[in-house]
Amino acid sequence: MIVDCAIYRHGQRTEGPEDLSDALDEARAVGGFVWIGLYEPSEREFDLVTQEFGLHPLAVEDALKAHQRPKLEVYDDSLFMVLKPVVYEPESDAVSAGEVMVFVGDGFVVTVRHGEGSPLAAVRHRLEEEPEMLDKGPTAVLYAIADATVDHYLEVATELQNDLDELEAEVFQPEGGGSRHTASRIYTFKRQVQEFRRATGPLALPLTRLAGAGPLGTTVPFVDDKARPFFRDVSDHLMRVNESVEGLDRLVSDILSAHLAQMSVRQNDDMRKISAWAAMAAVPTMIAGIYGMNFDHMPELHWLWGYPAVILLMAALEMVLYRLFKRRGWL
Repeated sequence: MIVDCAIYRHGQRTEGPEDLSDALDEARAVGGFVWIGLYEPSEREFDLVTQEFGLHPLAVEDALKAHQRPKLEVYDDSLFMVLKPVVYEPESDAVSAGEVMVFVGDGFVVTVRHGEGSPLAAVRHRLEEEPEMLDKGPTAVLYAIADATVDHYLEVATELQNDLDELEAEVFQPEGGGSRHTASRIYTFKRQVQEFRRATGPLALPLTRLAGAGPLGTTVPFVDDKARPFFRDVSDHLMRVNESVEGLDRLVSDILSAHLAQMSVRQNDDMRKISAWAAMAAVPTMIAGIYGMNFDHMPELHWLWGYPAVILLMAALEMVLYRLFKRRGWL
């Protein structure tokens, strides 16, 4: 469905006509551009946009099916970029990614949104309050979307760092090792980091190309050369995000290894305690077993003090074993 359609001239918004072809012609006639926003359009709904703006069929297929990696494609009549906005849900400590596809061409911008967490509404509102920025044309829209997406990455990275600090405190608490559910929490967190990485990692190359730092420093069509420093700034922010993600991934792997090592040490301690108590239980069991064989001719069998002496012997042996195991740290 079409969420918004407007023509921008000198940074000022005018409502676009219902006929998309008229909107594009009108925008070009006044030296402005038309910006159309769509939300999870069907193939039939997108056909009209495709025909009127001459969008490449491969890019259209990607925009309809979604589930794409962040990328930048250059076609004859348009530029196609895929970004993956990320949402952090504090209630479940989960990371989810949506998708934003941006078509940029001569006098038009078409944005397609899939999933939640898209910055498009906020970006449009902010740009409409900054006419001097919006007057730069479709390049300003592409930059603003990329900048808003990457800035939110920084916020999500901070939230994930806080979650990791909590996990680290749980694993290295004085009792040691955390609860039995700690391993599953660490693994779930690692999955969230991987989901975050799939959104941020592949975006580095498209931003590098937009910043003019690609192969041989070639420029990208439909993007104003004066916008290179701005895209370079976004690329620098993304580099910080990717470094943060790499650090999170390494730390969570180290924490998982430390947790497993602590669990192994704890199991060894438990086994030593069990072995020590079993050894202590074996001594009286052995003595009682010998004197329970019911033979007539056994030493001290009819001795008046035989029973107290055997009980005293058992207690003495138990005390010796207890002190021995205690000294060695088994109990």
